Amino acid sequence: MAKLPKYELNKREDGKWALEPEGGGRAKKLFDKKSDATAGGALGGALGQNGGSVKIRKQDGQYQEERTFPRSKDPKGSPG
Repeated sequence: MAKLPKYELNKREDGKWALEPEGGGRAKKLFDKKSDATAGGALGGALGQNGGSVKIRKQDGQYQEERTFPRSKDPKGSPG
């Protein structure tokens, strides 16, 4: 199975939440609020058909959770 692209959802200095490639790079999508990004499949839609793994951060920068899109690509051996 091919490795999934890895992304992070981070809060930027301007107050927007950015879906960015892990390790930096240009934002794939910007959201006004974190709830806009995490609700209703918005992250999955932003990642498109290929999907990916998204690490979601809190406002203070610590990791909150990790999600895989589409769910069917979640590695079987991982907890959760």
